[in-house]
Amino acid sequence: MGAAPLIAVVRWARAALATGAAALELDVPDPDQAGGAAPGALRDDGAVQRDWRAWCDLAEELRCRIHTPAALPDGGVRLRLTPLGPEARWHGGAAGRERYAEAAGFGAVRKLEHPGFLLPLLAALERVRPPDRGRVLVLGCHRGDEIEALGWLEPPPSELEVVGVDHAAGPLAEARSRFGGARFLEHDVNELPADLGRFHLAIAIDVLQGPQVDDKLVLRRLVQRHLLPSGRLVLGLPNSRFRGGEVVWGARTRNYREPDLSLVVRDLAAHRRYLQQHGFVTHVGGRYDLLLCACRRARPGA
Repeated sequence: MGAAPLIAVVRWARAALATGAAALELDVPDPDQAGGAAPGALRDDGAVQRDWRAWCDLAEELRCRIHTPAALPDGGVRLRLTPLGPEARWHGGAAGRERYAEAAGFGAVRKLEHPGFLLPLLAALERVRPPDRGRVLVLGCHRGDEIEALGWLEPPPSELEVVGVDHAAGPLAEARSRFGGARFLEHDVNELPADLGRFHLAIAIDVLQGPQVDDKLVLRRLVQRHLLPSGRLVLGLPNSRFRGGEVVWGARTRNYREPDLSLVVRDLAAHRRYLQQHGFVTHVGGRYDLLLCACRRARPGA
Protein backbone atom coordinates (compact mmCIF):
# COMPACT_ATOMS: atom_id res chain seq x y z
CA MET A 1 0.00 0.00 0.00
CA GLY A 2 3.01 2.31 0.30
CA ALA A 3 2.90 3.48 -3.33
CA ALA A 4 -0.89 3.54 -3.71
CA PRO A 5 -2.74 6.87 -3.84
CA LEU A 6 -5.02 7.48 -0.88
CA ILE A 7 -8.22 6.95 -2.87
CA ALA A 8 -7.05 3.46 -3.80
CA VAL A 9 -6.35 2.67 -0.14
CA VAL A 10 -9.80 3.93 0.85
CA ARG A 11 -11.59 1.89 -1.80
CA TRP A 12 -9.65 -1.25 -0.90
CA ALA A 13 -10.42 -0.79 2.79
CA ARG A 14 -14.13 -0.13 2.25
CA ALA A 15 -14.46 -3.15 -0.02
CA ALA A 16 -12.75 -5.38 2.54
CA LEU A 17 -14.93 -4.09 5.38
CA ALA A 18 -18.06 -4.56 3.29
CA THR A 19 -17.25 -8.26 2.93
CA GLY A 20 -16.95 -8.62 6.70
CA ALA A 21 -13.18 -8.46 7.14
CA ALA A 22 -12.25 -8.77 10.81
CA ALA A 23 -9.09 -6.68 10.32
CA LEU A 24 -7.19 -4.64 7.75
CA GLU A 25 -3.40 -4.68 7.49
CA LEU A 26 -1.43 -2.05 5.58
CA ASP A 27 2.33 -2.01 5.06
CA VAL A 28 3.35 1.65 4.76
CA PRO A 29 6.43 3.87 5.12
CA ASP A 30 7.23 4.65 8.75
CA PRO A 31 5.88 8.17 9.43
CA ASP A 32 8.70 8.70 11.93
CA GLN A 33 11.26 8.27 9.11
CA ALA A 34 9.91 11.00 6.85
CA GLY A 35 13.27 12.72 6.64
CA GLY A 36 11.64 16.12 6.30
CA ALA A 37 9.30 15.05 3.48
CA ALA A 38 5.94 16.80 3.54
CA PRO A 39 2.90 14.59 4.18
CA GLY A 40 1.65 13.26 0.86
CA ALA A 41 4.99 13.75 -0.89
CA LEU A 42 6.54 11.05 -3.05
CA ARG A 43 9.68 9.53 -1.59
CA ASP A 44 12.72 8.51 -3.62
CA ASP A 45 11.50 4.89 -3.60
CA GLY A 46 8.13 5.91 -5.12
CA ALA A 47 6.15 5.45 -1.89
CA VAL A 48 3.81 8.14 -0.57
CA GLN A 49 4.87 9.65 2.74
CA ARG A 50 1.97 10.06 5.17
CA ASP A 51 2.05 11.14 8.81
CA TRP A 52 0.39 9.44 11.77
CA ARG A 53 -2.49 11.92 11.73
CA ALA A 54 -3.41 10.78 8.21
CA TRP A 55 -3.64 7.14 9.30
CA CYS A 56 -5.55 8.01 12.48
CA ASP A 57 -8.01 10.08 10.44
CA LEU A 58 -8.44 7.24 7.97
CA ALA A 59 -9.19 4.80 10.79
CA GLU A 60 -11.78 7.20 12.22
CA GLU A 61 -13.47 7.70 8.86
CA LEU A 62 -13.60 3.92 8.36
CA ARG A 63 -15.06 3.49 11.87
CA CYS A 64 -12.06 1.38 12.86
CA ARG A 65 -9.66 1.15 15.77
CA ILE A 66 -5.99 1.59 14.90
CA HIS A 67 -3.62 -0.68 16.81
CA THR A 68 0.03 -0.30 17.76
CA PRO A 69 2.06 -0.50 14.52
CA ALA A 70 4.58 -3.31 14.01
CA ALA A 71 8.02 -2.52 12.62
CA LEU A 72 8.98 -4.20 9.31
CA PRO A 73 12.48 -5.27 8.25
CA ASP A 74 12.51 -2.82 5.36
CA GLY A 75 12.02 0.18 7.65
CA GLY A 76 8.27 0.44 7.10
CA VAL A 77 5.47 -0.34 9.54
CA ARG A 78 2.43 -2.59 9.43
CA LEU A 79 -0.79 -0.91 10.46
CA ARG A 80 -3.69 -3.00 11.75
CA LEU A 81 -7.22 -1.63 11.77
CA THR A 82 -10.22 -3.44 13.22
CA PRO A 83 -13.88 -2.39 12.92
CA LEU A 84 -15.40 -0.74 15.95
CA GLY A 85 -18.33 -2.40 17.63
CA PRO A 86 -21.95 -1.17 17.51
CA GLU A 87 -22.99 2.20 18.86
CA ALA A 88 -23.34 2.44 22.61
CA ARG A 89 -26.86 1.57 23.70
CA TRP A 90 -27.41 4.90 25.44
CA HIS A 91 -27.59 6.58 22.02
CA GLY A 92 -30.83 4.70 21.34
CA GLY A 93 -34.25 5.61 22.62
CA ALA A 94 -35.21 2.26 24.11
CA ALA A 95 -33.77 2.97 27.56
CA GLY A 96 -35.67 6.27 27.87
CA ARG A 97 -34.40 9.20 29.88
CA GLU A 98 -32.58 6.92 32.35
CA ARG A 99 -30.12 5.65 29.75
CA TYR A 100 -27.43 8.08 30.94
CA ALA A 101 -27.77 6.90 34.54
CA GLU A 102 -26.39 3.40 33.95
CA ALA A 103 -23.10 3.05 35.82
CA ALA A 104 -21.79 0.40 33.42
CA GLY A 105 -22.86 2.38 30.33
CA PHE A 106 -22.58 6.14 29.98
CA GLY A 107 -21.52 6.36 33.61
CA ALA A 108 -18.29 4.55 32.73
CA VAL A 109 -17.28 7.17 30.15
CA ARG A 110 -14.55 9.53 31.36
CA LYS A 111 -14.65 12.44 28.93
CA LEU A 112 -12.11 14.44 30.90
CA GLU A 113 -9.50 11.81 30.03
CA HIS A 114 -10.02 12.39 26.29
CA PRO A 115 -8.19 15.43 24.85
CA GLY A 116 -10.94 15.99 22.26
CA PHE A 117 -13.35 16.72 25.10
CA LEU A 118 -11.09 18.09 27.83
CA LEU A 119 -9.05 20.73 26.02
CA PRO A 120 -11.95 22.46 24.19
CA LEU A 121 -13.95 22.41 27.44
CA LEU A 122 -11.14 24.08 29.37
CA ALA A 123 -10.80 26.70 26.62
CA ALA A 124 -14.54 27.38 26.78
CA LEU A 125 -14.58 27.63 30.57
CA GLU A 126 -11.65 30.03 30.47
CA ARG A 127 -13.61 32.17 28.03
CA VAL A 128 -16.60 32.34 30.40
CA ARG A 129 -14.55 32.19 33.63
CA PRO A 130 -16.70 32.98 36.66
CA PRO A 131 -15.38 35.44 39.26
CA ASP A 132 -14.05 34.34 42.63
CA ARG A 133 -16.97 33.65 44.98
CA GLY A 134 -19.26 33.54 41.95
CA ARG A 135 -22.34 31.38 41.58
CA VAL A 136 -22.30 28.60 38.96
CA LEU A 137 -25.27 26.55 37.74
CA VAL A 138 -24.55 23.23 36.00
CA LEU A 139 -27.50 21.65 34.20
CA GLY A 140 -27.29 17.94 33.46
CA CYS A 141 -24.34 17.81 35.86
CA HIS A 142 -24.29 13.97 35.96
CA ARG A 143 -21.23 12.95 38.03
CA GLY A 144 -19.82 16.47 38.10
CA ASP A 145 -17.18 16.51 35.35
CA GLU A 146 -17.75 20.17 34.46
CA ILE A 147 -17.38 21.09 38.12
CA GLU A 148 -14.08 19.26 38.24
CA ALA A 149 -12.91 21.01 35.07
CA LEU A 150 -13.61 24.42 36.64
CA GLY A 151 -11.02 23.53 39.27
CA TRP A 152 -8.44 22.89 36.54
CA LEU A 153 -8.45 26.44 35.22
CA GLU A 154 -5.16 28.25 35.83
CA PRO A 155 -5.56 29.70 38.34
CA PRO A 156 -8.88 28.16 39.39
CA PRO A 157 -11.63 30.54 40.53
CA SER A 158 -11.92 30.37 44.31
CA GLU A 159 -14.87 29.90 46.67
CA LEU A 160 -17.42 29.18 43.96
CA GLU A 161 -21.00 28.45 44.96
CA VAL A 162 -21.95 25.59 42.65
CA VAL A 163 -25.44 24.20 42.08
CA GLY A 164 -25.77 21.03 39.99
CA VAL A 165 -29.06 19.79 38.55
CA ASP A 166 -29.77 16.36 37.07
CA HIS A 167 -32.77 14.04 36.83
CA ALA A 168 -30.81 10.86 37.63
CA ALA A 169 -30.28 9.92 41.27
CA GLY A 170 -27.31 7.59 40.72
CA PRO A 171 -24.94 10.06 39.06
CA LEU A 172 -26.03 12.76 41.52
CA ALA A 173 -25.01 10.54 44.43
CA GLU A 174 -21.56 10.21 42.89
CA ALA A 175 -21.36 13.97 42.32
CA ARG A 176 -22.25 14.62 45.98
CA SER A 177 -19.47 12.28 47.09
CA ARG A 178 -16.94 14.06 44.86
CA PHE A 179 -17.91 17.66 45.60
CA GLY A 180 -19.10 18.03 49.15
CA GLY A 181 -19.16 21.80 48.98
CA ALA A 182 -21.62 21.96 46.10
CA ARG A 183 -25.43 21.71 46.17
CA PHE A 184 -27.10 19.10 43.99
CA LEU A 185 -30.76 18.87 43.01
CA GLU A 186 -32.57 15.90 41.49
CA HIS A 187 -34.86 17.84 39.18
CA ASP A 188 -36.19 18.20 35.66
CA VAL A 189 -34.22 20.92 33.84
CA ASN A 190 -37.43 22.00 32.09
CA GLU A 191 -38.85 23.20 35.42
CA LEU A 192 -36.04 24.62 37.49
CA PRO A 193 -36.98 25.66 41.04
CA ALA A 194 -37.97 29.31 41.29
CA ASP A 195 -35.75 29.84 44.33
CA LEU A 196 -32.48 28.97 42.58
CA GLY A 197 -31.62 32.63 42.24
CA ARG A 198 -29.27 34.10 39.67
CA PHE A 199 -25.82 32.98 38.61
CA HIS A 200 -22.62 34.37 37.18
CA LEU A 201 -22.23 31.31 34.94
CA ALA A 202 -24.57 28.60 33.64
CA ILE A 203 -23.21 25.43 32.02
CA ALA A 204 -25.29 22.97 30.01
CA ILE A 205 -23.22 20.37 28.13
CA ASP A 206 -25.17 17.87 25.99
CA VAL A 207 -28.40 18.77 27.77
CA LEU A 208 -30.57 20.93 25.52
CA GLN A 209 -30.75 18.33 22.74
CA GLY A 210 -32.22 15.66 25.02
CA PRO A 211 -35.52 14.22 23.70
CA GLN A 212 -37.41 15.26 26.85
CA VAL A 213 -35.92 18.76 26.99
CA ASP A 214 -37.58 21.86 25.56
CA ASP A 215 -34.35 23.57 24.52
CA LYS A 216 -35.88 26.94 23.65
CA LEU A 217 -37.80 27.08 26.93
CA VAL A 218 -34.79 26.10 29.03
CA LEU A 219 -32.48 28.62 27.32
CA ARG A 220 -35.06 31.40 27.61
CA ARG A 221 -35.55 30.76 31.33
CA LEU A 222 -31.81 30.58 31.93
CA VAL A 223 -31.33 34.01 30.39
CA GLN A 224 -34.42 35.64 31.87
CA ARG A 225 -34.60 34.05 35.33
CA HIS A 226 -31.28 32.55 36.31
CA LEU A 227 -28.46 34.69 34.92
CA LEU A 228 -27.18 37.89 36.43
CA PRO A 229 -27.06 40.87 34.04
CA SER A 230 -23.35 40.14 33.55
CA GLY A 231 -23.93 36.38 33.54
CA ARG A 232 -22.28 34.01 31.09
CA LEU A 233 -23.19 30.73 29.42
CA VAL A 234 -21.51 27.74 27.88
CA LEU A 235 -23.78 25.37 25.96
CA GLY A 236 -22.55 22.06 24.55
CA LEU A 237 -24.18 20.28 21.62
CA PRO A 238 -23.15 16.66 21.01
CA ASN A 239 -21.18 16.13 17.81
CA SER A 240 -20.05 12.56 18.41
CA ARG A 241 -21.12 9.00 19.12
CA PHE A 242 -19.52 6.14 21.02
CA ARG A 243 -18.78 2.85 19.28
CA GLY A 244 -16.90 -0.07 20.74
CA GLY A 245 -15.71 2.07 23.64
CA GLU A 246 -14.30 4.80 21.37
CA VAL A 247 -15.63 8.18 20.39
CA VAL A 248 -16.55 8.75 16.72
CA TRP A 249 -16.84 12.30 15.40
CA GLY A 250 -20.10 13.59 13.90
CA ALA A 251 -23.72 14.04 14.93
CA ARG A 252 -26.03 11.31 13.72
CA THR A 253 -29.48 9.90 14.42
CA ARG A 254 -30.51 6.26 14.32
CA ASN A 255 -31.97 6.78 10.83
CA TYR A 256 -28.74 8.17 9.34
CA ARG A 257 -25.75 6.08 8.25
CA GLU A 258 -23.42 9.07 8.01
CA PRO A 259 -22.91 12.15 10.18
CA ASP A 260 -25.20 15.07 9.36
CA LEU A 261 -24.00 18.36 10.80
CA SER A 262 -27.34 20.00 10.06
CA LEU A 263 -28.59 18.20 13.18
CA VAL A 264 -26.45 20.41 15.38
CA VAL A 265 -25.90 23.45 13.15
CA ARG A 266 -29.62 24.27 13.16
CA ASP A 267 -29.87 24.28 16.96
CA LEU A 268 -26.51 25.98 17.34
CA ALA A 269 -27.56 28.81 15.02
CA ALA A 270 -30.91 29.23 16.81
CA HIS A 271 -29.29 29.38 20.27
CA ARG A 272 -26.63 31.79 19.03
CA ARG A 273 -29.18 34.06 17.38
CA TYR A 274 -31.31 34.20 20.54
CA LEU A 275 -28.32 35.04 22.72
CA GLN A 276 -27.08 37.75 20.37
CA GLN A 277 -30.56 39.30 20.40
CA HIS A 278 -30.23 39.55 24.17
CA GLY A 279 -26.90 41.33 24.19
CA PHE A 280 -24.48 38.43 24.31
CA VAL A 281 -21.23 38.16 22.41
CA THR A 282 -20.83 34.55 21.30
CA HIS A 283 -18.06 32.18 20.30
CA VAL A 284 -18.27 28.62 18.96
CA GLY A 285 -15.55 26.03 19.49
CA GLY A 286 -15.19 22.39 20.41
CA ARG A 287 -14.81 19.12 18.53
CA TYR A 288 -16.75 16.16 19.89
CA ASP A 289 -19.02 18.63 21.65
CA LEU A 290 -19.70 21.93 19.88
CA LEU A 291 -19.34 24.56 22.60
CA LEU A 292 -21.23 27.85 22.38
CA CYS A 293 -19.87 30.48 24.79
CA ALA A 294 -21.83 33.64 25.50
CA CYS A 295 -20.79 36.71 27.53
CA ARG A 296 -22.28 40.14 28.07
CA ARG A 297 -21.44 43.21 30.07
CA ALA A 298 -23.54 44.27 33.03
CA ARG A 299 -26.11 46.95 32.31
CA PRO A 300 -25.39 50.33 33.89
CA GLY A 301 -26.79 50.38 37.42
CA ALA A 302 -27.46 46.62 37.44
